[in-house]
Amino acid sequence: MVEKLITPSPNVVDLARYRGRAEDCRAPALSPRVCRHCGAALSEGEREEECSGAFAVDVADQRLRWQAAQILRSLS
Repeated sequence: MVEKLITPSPNVVDLARYRGRAEDCRAPALSPRVCRHCGAALSEGEREEECSGAFAVDVADQRLRWQAAQILRSLS
């Protein structure tokens, strides 16, 4: 009697391995929109410009730019 070897063709997909690999590659869940000024979650229709913390950041930003200008002046 002759023993027949069964070899998979290159077109056969190992379904269990495919499913296992597909589960590992799932995209992460979308993160909620967050205000860059205060870190609060933004609801539908809300904008970052309406945040009360936006003004404090603008003052801090101006102070930081002034300090950077002073440093650059001292270098030259």
